[in-house]
Amino acid sequence: MPEYEFVDVYVPRGVSRKEAARLLTDHAEYGHWELDRLSLRRDGSRRVRLRRRIIRQVRATW
Repeated sequence: MPEYEFVDVYVPRGVSRKEAARLLTDHAEYGHWELDRLSLRRDGSRRVRLRRRIIRQVRATW
């Protein structure tokens, strides 16, 4: 099973959909994050959980 690390991003209610998409695109392109979960709250704010795979290097023994 792959291991993931997670980060939560809070997007306030005044942020437009286009700006939120740009923010998440920047996270995806430059930080190699992918969308795990998005929840829209009653007040209009968004809580976004991003994940990226943890790659562990195995030591080579010679």
